[in-house]
Amino acid sequence: MPNRREFDHIGNYNFKVEIEGVTVAAFQEVGGLEVTTEVVEFQDGDDIVTRKRPGRTSYSNIVLKRGYIASDELWEWMSNTIDGTVERKSGSVILADDTGSEIIRYNFFEAWPCKWKGFSLDGKGTDVAIEELELAIERFERG
Repeated sequence: MPNRREFDHIGNYNFKVEIEGVTVAAFQEVGGLEVTTEVVEFQDGDDIVTRKRPGRTSYSNIVLKRGYIASDELWEWMSNTIDGTVERKSGSVILADDTGSEIIRYNFFEAWPCKWKGFSLDGKGTDVAIEELELAIERFERG
């Protein structure tokens, strides 16, 4: 039985990321789920009020961070982009409850890697090596 009441806030630590065709990828952080619609201002004739209407909508890039693992799947996807072969994929960011059951899902479409960031190394440190992958997406929807 879940330990969550209907009005309790959802923790930001129970989530999954699914990417089409990727079998190994456990992410510790997801950022960039953001949508913005431009505001177009205009004036009608001698109207003294500036009118506003919605313009184009854009979606931010999704940033995925994970502890480095010995899997080349994500690097190969980035490498294909570097070589000029853009392989677009769909995926989902899924928020789960305490039992792991899905609460909400954000499906993203036409994603391709546009940035990879390697890990910082420190001989005196004890942190996990973190790599970062940024995905350009064309849109997402709440499912």
